Amino acid sequence: MTAKNHSVKTRFAPSPTGYLHIGGARTALFAWAYARRHGGTFVLRIEDTDVARSTPEAVQAILDGMQWLGLAHDEGPYYQMQRMMRYKEVIGQMLAAGTAYHCYTSKEELDALRAEQEAKKEKPRYDGTWRPESGKTLPTPPSGIHPVVRFKNPTAGVVAWDDQVKGRIEIANAELDDFIIARADGTPTYNFCVVVDDWDMGITHVIRGDDHVNNTPRQINLLEALGAPVPRYGHLSMILGDDGTKLSKRHGAVSVMQYDEDGYLPEAVLNYLGRLGWSHGDEEIFSMTQFVEWFDLDHITSSAAQFNTEKLNWLNAHYIKLADDARLGQEIHRRLARQGVENTASPDPGEIAALYKDRVSNLNELADSAHAFYVAPHASAELKAQHLTEAAKSALKDLRSRLASADFSPEVLGKTLKETLAATGLKMPQVAIPLRVVLLGQPQSPAIDRVLAVLGRTEVLRRLDQAL
Repeated sequence: MTAKNHSVKTRFAPSPTGYLHIGGARTALFAWAYARRHGGTFVLRIEDTDVARSTPEAVQAILDGMQWLGLAHDEGPYYQMQRMMRYKEVIGQMLAAGTAYHCYTSKEELDALRAEQEAKKEKPRYDGTWRPESGKTLPTPPSGIHPVVRFKNPTAGVVAWDDQVKGRIEIANAELDDFIIARADGTPTYNFCVVVDDWDMGITHVIRGDDHVNNTPRQINLLEALGAPVPRYGHLSMILGDDGTKLSKRHGAVSVMQYDEDGYLPEAVLNYLGRLGWSHGDEEIFSMTQFVEWFDLDHITSSAAQFNTEKLNWLNAHYIKLADDARLGQEIHRRLARQGVENTASPDPGEIAALYKDRVSNLNELADSAHAFYVAPHASAELKAQHLTEAAKSALKDLRSRLASADFSPEVLGKTLKETLAATGLKMPQVAIPLRVVLLGQPQSPAIDRVLAVLGRTEVLRRLDQAL
């Protein structure tokens, strides 16, 4: 990474009206990576001015999601509700400068105006009744009406910017009306707060979803009216679900923390998000260090990215295989505790993780595999009838007597099993499968000598005694 470069400053600015979903997480990742790539600063800002819909729980969900993903911010979190005095100060300055004005048009008048325009097949827009112009006489302000404040948008020319993802975008000012920047109760609106925040916080690059493209020309005009620098903008295309439709809850547009609940490792989710709409050659698997080194905005596609659950699961299985056994053991403990299995000290859950990590695609499967090591399983009657034949029980009794004094290392246990095979004339599956049914309640498992070693002498003998 380069030295700290204060000329690059990005931000992630979610609204706490729901959860941090996968689309927001990708936006946060790209903004974070761009700042890290250039040695800049990454800001977290909570846009909580929608008081009716914003909740403390949603704020915490955003903070939890960012922490779980490991996307640490350098500044913040800033909260817009704590900056109200600053917004009102700037609105006052704009009113004084003539770049904003009071508008007394009532809601009923606006509704009637909209209906008239729609009837004429015109684009609904404010008609400028209260817009001050040279030589224009404004109506007398009605009594008892609290005015909104509107921005005096330029009427000529175009707003243009070179979007770092979508390329050149131009919008005619004639298409934009004088939008409201402060409501009748004095609270500022979204587009206004964003502009003042980006200005005050020195944001140089705004990376966000393309649902904000329509906001950008308004925000640029506001910034220019304030004499503030205009950031560079990059708008990320939407994410589609597996079936090609807009991502929804049924596809995965749920809380990022749901991925933790569902057994995903954060590095798998990050790696997958990094490839959603961005590429570095044919690289599919990379660390966040590599991602930061490679990341730029030039290789972000302007077309929609498609979510692929199978690929995410494949990546998750890959990272589970690479993960430290002790860490996976902690995940086993945490997940079993949710099921009411608190005592997971013995056997060591890390040793169980080592047994099963190559056989699972998520952490919940890993915990499910570990469950039988702590809670004695009850094999079905069908399994018992199929595998616990008289010959199998006789072999298991022979094995039990040998295990009572055998060293419980995989090497010795393997030899002990072979001694039982030799004594009974049976083949390994004829003994190992019934043994698995007795010990784990199922006919399949990792190598049986390793299972025995992890389960331990006391528990192995106890379960055999109960079964025989």
